[in-house]
Amino acid sequence: MGSILIFGAIVALLAAFIIVPLAGGKGNHKEDGAAGPLAMVPALIAVFIIGTAAVAAYYYIGNIDRNPLSLWPVLLVAAGLGTLFSHGREQKAKAVLFAGALLLAAYIFSAPLFNAEKKHETAGMAEETEIAAFDETQTPASVPPKFARNKMKKAFGQVPDTSYYELGRLQVQKVDGQFVYIAPVEFSGFFKWWNADSTPGYFTMSATDASANPKFIKAEMIYTPSSYFNKNIERHMRLQNPEAVFYGDSQLEVDDSGKPFYIRTYGDFISGRNGFDAKGIVAVDPASGKTEAYTLKDIPAFMDGAVSPESVSLENSYYGNYVHGFWNSKFGKKDVKLPSDEGTEANVSPIFDAEGEMYYFTDFTSPKEGVDSMLGYSLTNARTGESTYFTGDMEDSYMDSQGNLQIIEKQFIEKQWSGEMPVLYNFYGEASWLTPVLDSNGFLQNYFIVSAANPEISVHAATPNEALQLYKTALQRGGSSVDGSSNAEEATASGTVERVFKEKNGDFTVVSFLLQNGTNFIVSSENVPLAIYLAEGDRVEITYLKTGDLFLPVKEMSIAGIGE
Repeated sequence: MGSILIFGAIVALLAAFIIVPLAGGKGNHKEDGAAGPLAMVPALIAVFIIGTAAVAAYYYIGNIDRNPLSLWPVLLVAAGLGTLFSHGREQKAKAVLFAGALLLAAYIFSAPLFNAEKKHETAGMAEETEIAAFDETQTPASVPPKFARNKMKKAFGQVPDTSYYELGRLQVQKVDGQFVYIAPVEFSGFFKWWNADSTPGYFTMSATDASANPKFIKAEMIYTPSSYFNKNIERHMRLQNPEAVFYGDSQLEVDDSGKPFYIRTYGDFISGRNGFDAKGIVAVDPASGKTEAYTLKDIPAFMDGAVSPESVSLENSYYGNYVHGFWNSKFGKKDVKLPSDEGTEANVSPIFDAEGEMYYFTDFTSPKEGVDSMLGYSLTNARTGESTYFTGDMEDSYMDSQGNLQIIEKQFIEKQWSGEMPVLYNFYGEASWLTPVLDSNGFLQNYFIVSAANPEISVHAATPNEALQLYKTALQRGGSSVDGSSNAEEATASGTVERVFKEKNGDFTVVSFLLQNGTNFIVSSENVPLAIYLAEGDRVEITYLKTGDLFLPVKEMSIAGIGE
């Protein structure tokens, strides 16, 4: 607080000399002479005191960075008043200063008109065709945040002095090798903060297992988003880093031992005081208030979401809208692509790759109304801010996230269920939407998978793994390939059929069979039409994919004595 008062005093002193006339007016018959000090000093002191209080309150309450350009309103007001109150040559000089302040204000307000190309360049993404196939031995972080939040609220009785607190912002991260949701316990109002002074801890819950229960972790926190005055976490960060340009809310990160830290992303303006380019984070120990700043390349290993979802959403907007500048984004809209607003955190959805690295997912669609075709999708590394834009297979037209949610709504129209947190994965070489389905009360009911290129191919099941197994069969039944299954090498086998099970599914038959060596296989009659004649005791030669599943998918099959 002391530094803000000093800053306010310096600014107010300069403003006082601009506002208060330093030369005698016409009424003194000394238009160009120096005014007497006795006439000037009281006015300077009054403006200085009022100005110090006003500037300090402006920066403290607004929690504004103290960069030089942030002073443009002060300069504009001071120069305007100085021009109004002064006379003669002094008035002319201050009028020039006022004109300069107007030009500075015009520059700041017009910056979005001229920095669009720079924004697009700053948000530049590497481009690829398709994301690598998802490893079916891994489980996506697929528990929707709304469901996790509901379960945490029901477990709130674990919190001591429950009436003082409420559940804070939810975010997903990796803690000690596990994907979990973290939600801090926050104060429920000013008087609760005044009486309690600190919060007791945070909740954690699995992001991959919907049957898991939330756990309350004790960890006293004094500096929090719901604290007041200098104990408010964002104001504390500002006081410790007065010139930093922050973007996005503060969020809780937990190290592998369970110790919490609040972090917030800082960066630079693109031009003027407009736009944002992430450069690093400020981290605070909420128990002691100790503050550290890190560049993006130096952040601690346990911090997954160094780049705030708000800044990623902003850069997605830059990349999609400003491909040909500002005016094209408003009128012609050539090559413009709009980022989706279906994400779970500031219009983006956090997901993890097979190595446990966190990314923000966003799909892009056409600005034309009534079009649900996806133009591409992006993945942004949550630690480094580096982004990749995937165009998808140009021969296919992919359905966007909104179209996916509409299919789910129609599928469960009688039950009034809806999808949340749609994410595009590459399952078995097929671009596919995986979406948790919730009932009207926010409880998880099942998981829905649909092909982005072939929406008629869809399945739903109680767990992601069950849905994946059904989806593999549905892809074979629908004629799609499972060649892209990650880590799935082709192999051949031969042997005698010991057991056969056939299931009619639409226009085709799905055949499951067991060889005498104990290996199970599955094949659709659409891929191998003669499979409908398979019987126990037949000798077969097959080409299959080594997916590691109980039933291995068959690509090609020949039956001895049939079709030869």
